[in-house]
Amino acid sequence: MRQIQRGDITALVLAGGQATRMGGVDKGLQTLSGVPLALHALSRLQSAKNPLIAAYAVNANRHLDVYEAWGQPVWPDTLPDQPGPLAGMLTGLRQCTTRYLMTVPCDAPRFPVDIVERLAQAFQEAAEAEIALATAPDERGILRRQPVFALMQVKLADHLEQYIRSGGRKVGQWMGLHRTVEASFNRPSDDPAAFANINTLESLRAIEARSGHVSP
Repeated sequence: MRQIQRGDITALVLAGGQATRMGGVDKGLQTLSGVPLALHALSRLQSAKNPLIAAYAVNANRHLDVYEAWGQPVWPDTLPDQPGPLAGMLTGLRQCTTRYLMTVPCDAPRFPVDIVERLAQAFQEAAEAEIALATAPDERGILRRQPVFALMQVKLADHLEQYIRSGGRKVGQWMGLHRTVEASFNRPSDDPAAFANINTLESLRAIEARSGHVSP
């Protein structure tokens, strides 16, 4: 069993995408209950006060000064043309100084507060795991992988860069090339909407109208 030690993880919020389904706006800075989506994600990670996490950072490619004002490092993509979430993962793997990188997207503000703890546990219980990712039930109750919620070894950086440079863009496909373990978020106490993501401005406003508030 591999032990993940105190301070072994860097937690990264992915907010560097082009948000084409939102009309190209900076998704991470769209507000929910008056708070930018990426800041919701960052605050949620920090609220767990998990001792495994040594550092926090945000992957962003626009409005860097706004993100920097939140007090954590901001890492733009190391590859051109913003080729999706894998580019943000690669940036994190290249920039962080810990043994592991944890990623969460900026567009799912209700993800479980204990996600790092549970992914780390799954990682440690699996022999020779390289990546741990979340699974959660969809609206029909079928467990689906949530590959952008992932804990991975930093040593995967070179392989990921090769995959992207060869034209690869699918997170799940790349992870399928490595020893991957799943952590299920299907307990009775788990929020069934924890991994629901916000892809359009209409869905963002609909969530705002229904809930009125999302706790950090």
